[in-house]
Amino acid sequence: MAFEQLWEDRDVRFDISANQMKLRPGEKLIDQLDAVEDTKGNNGDRGRLMVTNLRVLWHSIEMPRANLSIGFNCVISISTRTAQSKLRGTVEALYILSKCGSTRFEFIFTNLVPGSPRLFTSIISVYRAYDTSKLYRDLKLRGALIKDKQIRLLPQEQVYDKVNGVWNLSSDQGNLGTFYITNVRLMWHANINESFNVSIPYLQMKTVRVRDSKFGIALVVETTHMSGGYVLGFRIDPMEKLQATAKMIQNLHRVYSSCPIFGVEYEIDEKPQSAEMMTRTPIQDDVEVEYDGQTDAFAAYFADGNKENDREPVYSEELGLAIEKLKEGVTLSALWEVIPSS
Repeated sequence: MAFEQLWEDRDVRFDISANQMKLRPGEKLIDQLDAVEDTKGNNGDRGRLMVTNLRVLWHSIEMPRANLSIGFNCVISISTRTAQSKLRGTVEALYILSKCGSTRFEFIFTNLVPGSPRLFTSIISVYRAYDTSKLYRDLKLRGALIKDKQIRLLPQEQVYDKVNGVWNLSSDQGNLGTFYITNVRLMWHANINESFNVSIPYLQMKTVRVRDSKFGIALVVETTHMSGGYVLGFRIDPMEKLQATAKMIQNLHRVYSSCPIFGVEYEIDEKPQSAEMMTRTPIQDDVEVEYDGQTDAFAAYFADGNKENDREPVYSEELGLAIEKLKEGVTLSALWEVIPSS
């Protein structure tokens, strides 16, 4: 069973369809705020913001077709600064700077409930939980898999089998090592050099099969394009052991695909903003909007505003060199504050 291509945490999308707004298998709704303004793109429009273990979703209450999906893997930085809201005036707002492909986007969200820190605490905390759990989702070569001769397991990970005598066929002579098969990934390390290893989440497995190789019949794991498109070969003797190991990995991959574990664990301790939130089902638009990746909706969110062409060069006395002419009302000192220092 092939795993449906994961895009929710790895893309920024605008005005998506109702189906794309729905949570995918394994995606969990962590928090929902029913009074949040998208201050940069829909200033003056009350909306609903949802935080999942993979992304931030926002949609307008009056027109749900106006919506956003911001994958946590695209986030560069999150900060709080003042913003000008049509609904609340000058107020502390949440700024999210993200990058998708070669394009940077800036989002500004304002909580319309005075005095509530939930907008800030929820998104920042869930993002941190996402950022520190990448081994659940990303292929890792030469990682710190072993400590004191013991495999380092993730918080929700369980070992189903340990297979000795596994040859990695990445070099001409091969390397003898050990398999660890868990509920979220397949790990291998060389016996003579534990730092020579690989961690392959089921999320990144495209195919797992037994086929012929220059070393004879081998277990071949092909990874997805997003993880580099690796083709990894392993030899296990005898043939019965190879077949049994392949079948176990295929079965666990199939189980994982139906109910994936993304590793992002976070619970909101505070009470909801309103009692309605506990029972209300997120409003989904019944109009399908085709996403072509080139809609005009994202123009307002460019990190440099609506810039389409470079501005004329001018001489800066402050820097002593030629620079692109600044937008009206923008100063050089203000530009240094676009991305807060870490």
